[in-house]
Order: sequence, then structure tokens, then C-alpha cells
Amino acid sequence: MDLSRQRCRLWKELVLVASLLALGICQASGQIDINPDSLIGVETYRTRLVLENGPEDAQAYSWHRGANDTEENMIVSYNVTSDSQQNGPMFTGRESVLKTGDLHIRGSQLNDTGNYTVRVDAINGTQRATGWLKIQELEIPGISVNATSVVEDIDSVAAICYTNDTNVMWYVNSAPVSSNNRMTISPDTKTLIIQRIERFDSPLQCSIEIIPEIFGRSELIQLTVAYGPYGMTLTSMPNHLSGVVSAEIGTPVEMKCTAYSRPESQYRWFHNGSLLSFSGENISLPSLTWDQMGSYRCVVGNSVTQLTFYQRLQVQVPWRPKPAQKRVFTVSGSYVVVLIVVTVLGGVVFCATLIYILFKHYSTRTNRLI
Repeated sequence: MDLSRQRCRLWKELVLVASLLALGICQASGQIDINPDSLIGVETYRTRLVLENGPEDAQAYSWHRGANDTEENMIVSYNVTSDSQQNGPMFTGRESVLKTGDLHIRGSQLNDTGNYTVRVDAINGTQRATGWLKIQELEIPGISVNATSVVEDIDSVAAICYTNDTNVMWYVNSAPVSSNNRMTISPDTKTLIIQRIERFDSPLQCSIEIIPEIFGRSELIQLTVAYGPYGMTLTSMPNHLSGVVSAEIGTPVEMKCTAYSRPESQYRWFHNGSLLSFSGENISLPSLTWDQMGSYRCVVGNSVTQLTFYQRLQVQVPWRPKPAQKRVFTVSGSYVVVLIVVTVLGGVVFCATLIYILFKHYSTRTNRLI
């Protein structure tokens, strides 16, 4: 038995198999194709049929409606050399060929569903590929809410999305949301409940993903959220100091009361406890009088939220220290008579005492001399 011949034959078979595999790989890698993922579209959206393995020496691309590449069913062709496009009998005005050979269809329609064939003319030959394009109907889910007029921090809103899809996405104020401390999405994802509604929780919308990156969105539900009044301020001209407005008689005085609220805030003004006829946020006193002095109170309220707040200002003339006065001692007439009598009597007593002392002194001296 010649072992060397068997080994040589074995090597030849291995080389042959390797050559056939290499040839098959090269042919497979060089065969054009339509990307299967691009053969699904959604109506009203653009569809792009992606050409794969296009040859580098391609001279022209042509797309046809159907399973063959006849001139009668040509949609559009693109000449690489002249960079020009030629429309065929099946052209609808929505198709174009990109420089990569891909077919671009704008505003896809349901009747665009069907076979599409691409032909690539290259220097080394012509290749063809056919694929079935499926245009799906654009599903627009329905949406409803239990209430559209609500009060902030008090009311709750429940929204329902009507669709057969089991993976509903929810949007609040155009931002995607998930379950949190105020919002709860049901296990089937079709219901959204918002507790203690806030003014920025609008609009509401639900959507479903028809194909990757293409979504069917419901209409927007706008909520009317009543809130306030908040941020109340009471200002004046001249500026008040610790709630006191100092103004001279005859000078103008203005007061302004503001607050944030929906619906708009309602204003009432009181002067020394009496309701004034002013109903706006401003009150103007062109020439201040003594009768207009006193306490002013602004009351701001919201008829829907039933919230009410107020602030006060005191209008008065500027405080001035009294000038220092010289004290003058005065005595009434009756007190004068008494004072004179007391003075005279005191003088008499003083004189008598002095005379007695002098007399006593000289008497004692005379007795000593004797």
C-alpha cells in the first residue's frame, strides 16, 4: 500500500474543499440584497429600502415595482456616472434613489405594500435582488380622562389609553413618566393615575411603538389646573417701612397688590375696616387727605380653589419730634398771697430771734463786768 499517494490525494481533496468554500464565501459576500429590517414601514412615515453588498464599481441603480426588473414596472433609476435620476412608469413622485443605491419613499401608503426589485449595473456585471415590503397601518391610540378641570394639590386624574398594545408609554408635559410617589401606571400600562395634580402635569398623552423608533401617539389632553393665589405682595409709593406708608397731606399715594393665581385673582380693598369700591390690584390716592389716613387691607382670593390671603398697610403723616420748650415757673395769685405771708412771718421770726440773741449776748457780758 502506497501511503504517499494516499496522503497526496487527501491533500488535494482538502485543497479542493477549501477552494470551493472560499469561492462560495466570495460569491455570497458579493451578492446584493435588500436589508430585511428595512422591508417594514408605517403609513405616513418615510420608508428606506436599504441595499446591501452593493458593488464598488456600480454604474447605475434601478428600482422596480414587482418581482422583475422590466422597463414597464420601473419606479426610478439613478446613474452614478452622470449623477442623474430617471423616473419610470411606476414613479409616484414620492420615490428617490440615494447615492448608496437605497430607495427612499416619502409618506408611505398602505398600497405601497408589495414586491420591490433592485437592479445594479456594474462594470463586472448586473445583479438583482427582490424583497417584499410591508406597510403597516398607523395605529393612533385613543385617550380619555375622568376630569379636565381640577384643583392643584387636591384633585386626582385618571387617564386611560385605548389600544390593543400591551406596552403603552405615558407622557406628562411632553416628558415620559413611570410610576412614582404621585403617579401610578397599571400593570397592563393602559391606565395612568396622578395623585395631587400639579399645574405642570399637562398635557397628557399615551403612545405605542409600532416598529422600532416609530410611535403612534394619541391626541394631547389639556388639563385646566386651578391654583393659587400664591406669592402675594403689597407694595406702595412712597415705599412703606415695616407696613407703614409715610406721606404728607396733598401728596399722591399708590398701593399695588399682586398674586399668582389661575383663574385670575380677585381683589378687594378695605379702608379702616370698610369695603372700598376698588376691585383691581391697584389703588391710587392722587391727593392725600386726612380722611384717607389709616389702615388699608388688600384681600386676594380664588373662587375655584377657595383660598384667600390678605396684607395690610398703614398710611400716616411722617413722624416729627416736638421742639424742646423752656420751662417757666409760675405761681397762681392765691399761692402768691400765702407765699408773701409766710415770707413776712418768717422775716419777723428771724428778726425777733436775732434781737433775742443779741440782747442775751449783751446781758451776759454786762453781768460779767459787774
